[in-house]
Amino acid sequence: MMRSVRSYWALAAALILVVLAVSACAPVPPAAPSGGASGGSEAVSTELNVLCTPQVQWCEGMKSEFEKANPDITVNFVRMSSGESLTRLRNEKDNPQFDIWWGGPVDSFIAATQEGLLEAYDSPNMKNLKDQKLYKDPDNFWAGVYVGSLGFGTNQTWLDENPGVQPPRSWDDLLKPEFKGQIMVAHPSSSGTSYTALCTILQIKGEEEGWKFIQEYAGQVLQFTKSGAAPAKFVGQGEAAVGIVFSHDIVAEIEKGSPLVLTFPEEGTGYEIGGMGIIKGAKHLDAAKKWFDWALEPTTQELGPKYESYQAPTVEGATPSRPELLEVNLIDYDFDFCGSNKSAIVDKFTNEIAAADDLKE
Repeated sequence: MMRSVRSYWALAAALILVVLAVSACAPVPPAAPSGGASGGSEAVSTELNVLCTPQVQWCEGMKSEFEKANPDITVNFVRMSSGESLTRLRNEKDNPQFDIWWGGPVDSFIAATQEGLLEAYDSPNMKNLKDQKLYKDPDNFWAGVYVGSLGFGTNQTWLDENPGVQPPRSWDDLLKPEFKGQIMVAHPSSSGTSYTALCTILQIKGEEEGWKFIQEYAGQVLQFTKSGAAPAKFVGQGEAAVGIVFSHDIVAEIEKGSPLVLTFPEEGTGYEIGGMGIIKGAKHLDAAKKWFDWALEPTTQELGPKYESYQAPTVEGATPSRPELLEVNLIDYDFDFCGSNKSAIVDKFTNEIAAADDLKE
């Protein structure tokens, strides 16, 4: 009996050794690829996280239209101004929560590229861009998706109540005594619109004279806002006389019935190229590339007016809804200078001229 038991356990031990040996030789199944993998085959993502800078109506519209074109992908977006977006990406550099950043002046995208926050992508639809030098990064870190010019929006009711006062038609007009405490503009720490205005003044007047002007100009401001488009709304409501805003945002408020008069500085105005870039380390890289390709299609760039956005398209074959907004005296805006020096210019404004406290939302 004792010998039988011993034989049984010897046989069992031998079988276990055989099983372990076979398992050791078996191939290891491949790990499931991540949606953010670079190189090789990519997993098919079912969601996309978008950092969206234009007005929320357009962000919502782009989400809806992309989901129609890609029913297998759910888009989640957060709307933030350009300055907030850049700060968010810096803070999340080691663990990005967004896959693609869409909209906002390319000054911020140039800064993001220099800080290693964006992923290069040579989209097949880059060929659609009207200007291959102006509307894209030379190394494909960003592409332009719309164009807009800076303008002044003046409340017509306020003009009627102040006979003899004309809406501003030059940057110098903003310093007139009648506009003391009657100007609204966003703060450049949070707004790409305001930063474009600052960099425009520095280019027109030169840095030394430009900063002197900016000091006086800031003294005319009733209150700085957080969002670049907000002054058009508040001026339309009569909270101030003049707003410094991108012209398409002024047109959007006029379309809603606001009593605004749109004028442009005759000596020249700055303009934006609205950018788009994939976030470095995007977790849904394949879906981000689909958005990037889709955003450079003519039919996509004609969607703006459907969602109260009147920026001009950047691609061939797309018809601008308001071509007159670019038929003004545009300066030769230096995007590289403004992008490379953004942190220094914003810091100087915030520390020496106007702190970013108590911004109106």
